[in-house]
Amino acid sequence: QVQLVESGGGLVQAGGSLRVSCAASGRSISSYFMGWFRQAPGKEREFVAGIHRSTWTAYADSVKGRFTISRENAKNTVYLQMNNLKPEDTALYYCAGRYEPSYTTRWQEYDYWGQGTQVTVSS
Repeated sequence: QVQLVESGGGLVQAGGSLRVSCAASGRSISSYFMGWFRQAPGKEREFVAGIHRSTWTAYADSVKGRFTISRENAKNTVYLQMNNLKPEDTALYYCAGRYEPSYTTRWQEYDYWGQGTQVTVSS
């Protein structure tokens, strides 16, 4: 089994940058498809970014060009670099892992989840 722990969230002003991390333990996630999701109060959980074992990446249209997902296998960790942050990016950000290493934006198809890290962007 895999355990995921997010960190690095915080409060930043619009236009600022933040990097959140997802540290995995219990098993190597190098072959997993890894994703970042976010959820704001009263809203549905939404896909933000994903990365395949090959390092192929996918992004939601709302963050394309501003966010970058990456993975460092030696540290068993996935990152999300967030630049030019906007107030609408404010949400609880979750790291998720999918055992079958294929791309999907549906949260129901991910197997492992972290507890989330809060990102708040002020205007």
